Amino acid sequence: MFSKEESRKIKQLFWTSFGKSFPRKWTLYNTKIKGLSFKFHFDNKSALVALDLEDDLENRITYWEKLQSLKSILQNEYLPDAIFKEEYFLDNGKEISRIYIPLEKKVSIHNKNTWQEVMVFFNENMQQFESFFEEYQDFIKG
Repeated sequence: MFSKEESRKIKQLFWTSFGKSFPRKWTLYNTKIKGLSFKFHFDNKSALVALDLEDDLENRITYWEKLQSLKSILQNEYLPDAIFKEEYFLDNGKEISRIYIPLEKKVSIHNKNTWQEVMVFFNENMQQFESFFEEYQDFIKG
């Protein structure tokens, strides 16, 4: 096991290494849509990329319906393994709506041998997510 400080340093090293290996400006929170953001997630059990809707319920429903109507396009043209969860609970108990792609392999941020695979996974899948968003953001914002 790692101490909290060791774990923090390892996580920081991963994200720094990822930024150096794939230097680009990701959209993430800069979607210009309140409550809609892209996320990278990597911990000691799993890795995924996600599009999260975290606003109030009314806005979540509005945007969720628009994203749901684009589901076949997203899955057929960009991310075939995208999973749609209207009710997704974060570790802290907060309910959000999420579209995500998990890395279907056991990985850990504490195992540097898995880092390269996760970085490539993040880069490829987030680029596809962002391409989809750029193409359909006017409709989603609509």
